[in-house]
Amino acid sequence: MIRFNVPPYTGREIENMKKAVENMHICGDGEFTKKCSEYLEKITGTAKCLLTTSCTHALEMAALLCDLKEGDEVILPSYTFVSTADAFVLRGAKAVFVDVRPDTMNIDENLIEAAITEKTKAIFVVHYAGVACEMDTIMDIAGRYNLKVVEDAAQAIMCTYKGKPLGTFGDFGCFSFHETKNFSMGEGGALLIKDPAYIEDAEILREKGTDRSKYFRGQVDKYRWMNFGSSYLPSDMNAAYLYAQFEMADEINDSRIARWNQYYELLSPLKEAGKIELPAVPENCVHNGHMFYIKTRDLEERGRLIDFMRANDILTVFHYVPLHSAPAGLKFGRFSGEDRYTTKESERLLRLPMFYQLTEEQTTYIAGKVREFYGV
Repeated sequence: MIRFNVPPYTGREIENMKKAVENMHICGDGEFTKKCSEYLEKITGTAKCLLTTSCTHALEMAALLCDLKEGDEVILPSYTFVSTADAFVLRGAKAVFVDVRPDTMNIDENLIEAAITEKTKAIFVVHYAGVACEMDTIMDIAGRYNLKVVEDAAQAIMCTYKGKPLGTFGDFGCFSFHETKNFSMGEGGALLIKDPAYIEDAEILREKGTDRSKYFRGQVDKYRWMNFGSSYLPSDMNAAYLYAQFEMADEINDSRIARWNQYYELLSPLKEAGKIELPAVPENCVHNGHMFYIKTRDLEERGRLIDFMRANDILTVFHYVPLHSAPAGLKFGRFSGEDRYTTKESERLLRLPMFYQLTEEQTTYIAGKVREFYGV
């Protein structure tokens, strides 16, 4: 069976974790936590990067730093993972869902302004499959209405829009290092902070509401409870695992892009025959090969293709069920405007296996079976 995902592994992870143990510092903000944060600051140019226990927690921190409260409204796409909405729903804010663009599955930037009310406080954008949202338009809207922007860039590390790294346009950007992502620490994430004025508040929030970070830097002689907070620090053991992949980041990225391009080339005859649709990457966007998906004719055809691929020892999966149609989405949010594409396109989308260790031969076999299903 060709699995849908295999967590990335370089062979150097255990060596790094052993070093973390020998350092006798395996809790948060040890040597490898700092190395990972510094690496992310270097490749993104963000003012500050704080490693977190998950992208979910990075999003929660962003919501808190945006000062989102009961009765506030946040605009976001319905086609996303639950964490995007949970981050501010936990604060009592209401989700206002906007339709997606059918080409990229990202929020339709042209529908955002119509969803704004006097209660709107922020826009949470999601860079689906590592392909950027139309950030110029979104940031212009946010500026005119004085709205915060949070980028859910869970799938978008090493991706850019007009040459600028994703996660660095909005007030806050959030990465994921879950085992399904391009780089993994099992469970983990990172918060990117654009404005240095938020750094101290973010450090306090991340350190259980204390100024412990300043204490460790020798800036205060004891640390105190300064504000509300929680424990968002990952173990240095996890960071040690992740840093081994950062040391080979270009190789991992190049490998995924190669497999993505191979899929696209091998499946293009199906696109040209009108059998399926392939991912769209706008001209100003650079993606990271996070996922390769196709769109079938409809839900029924997708189900038959999943069964066919499984019968040929290939695991393929669909993706998100739109949040606005879920029980919690009905309870905590509303859909702004018409659902022209979100539900329809989500029911057609099918993800093919994509991971660092995926071979050229496996990719050829997978694409060949898709073509066999369609008789092309």
